[in-house]
Amino acid sequence: MTSQINPNNIDGAYPVAGQDNNSQGFRDNFTSTKVNFQYAADEITELQSKAVLTSALTGTTLDNNMNNNTIYAVNLNDISTTRTQITATSGSIAVNYVTGQFQTITTTGSISLSFSNFPAAGYYGCVRLAITVNDPSYTVTLPAAVTQGLEGVQGLSGQVITFPDASPGSVYQFDFSTSNGGTTITIYDLNRPLNYFTNPLFLASSGEVANAGAVSLTTTSSYFTTGGTETATLAAGSEGQIKTIMATDVTSGDMTITVTNAGWKSSGTGTITFSSRGSGCTLQYVNSKWYCIGNNGVAFA
Repeated sequence: MTSQINPNNIDGAYPVAGQDNNSQGFRDNFTSTKVNFQYAADEITELQSKAVLTSALTGTTLDNNMNNNTIYAVNLNDISTTRTQITATSGSIAVNYVTGQFQTITTTGSISLSFSNFPAAGYYGCVRLAITVNDPSYTVTLPAAVTQGLEGVQGLSGQVITFPDASPGSVYQFDFSTSNGGTTITIYDLNRPLNYFTNPLFLASSGEVANAGAVSLTTTSSYFTTGGTETATLAAGSEGQIKTIMATDVTSGDMTITVTNAGWKSSGTGTITFSSRGSGCTLQYVNSKWYCIGNNGVAFA
């Protein structure tokens, strides 16, 4: 803002020494001085109520509330966000966005989440929730507004998350974000690495194996129906990967899959042959080899 204080309306050369001076000059200077003091007081008061401060003014409490006004062309460094410990530990848990963007819950039972006070529609808001699970029987129920990102959440069925591998004190973190005031909320599961090449994440998925084709390494389950004697291949997997293969129908001929790095062979490739409807096996890739960890009527050679 432009200051209204005008030092030029005060005559600094008045009164003139050594002569009789008109009293009107004194009154003019006094009036101008008073007006400028009032301008100064008003402007200082406005600055105190609107300025962003690094510490509280004397006799006040620091409150840099920006009232959702835009700050732009900013270079941020050494920033932090408020951590809020939610006191409720079971049942209905209300997550209030304005109390902090990192909130924690220590559970003593199953919980059901609700969210409030997200930024208004047209603005993006995200809150991170760290949930300490003290018993694998405890579950987390998501509100109906959480409709996006669900396919990437481990242990989710419907709107309920279970933690089958939870031991007392296990901490699971999730981000919840929205840009329409919480009408639609996206969940991000932060508990597993998402680097496909070093830590692959295989979601619940399946695909059909074609004759003379390759068994997919990007789906958890594969299945096939033969139209005669057929073959396929299974390439080397990723460390720890689990793969299931099922025969939905082989009445027209066997399916033989040649497996790279077969753990049941001393070296090289091996085969698995499916000769009956419903036969299947579960494999896991461990120490650079495929090993059978479950078998129902499948021949290994």
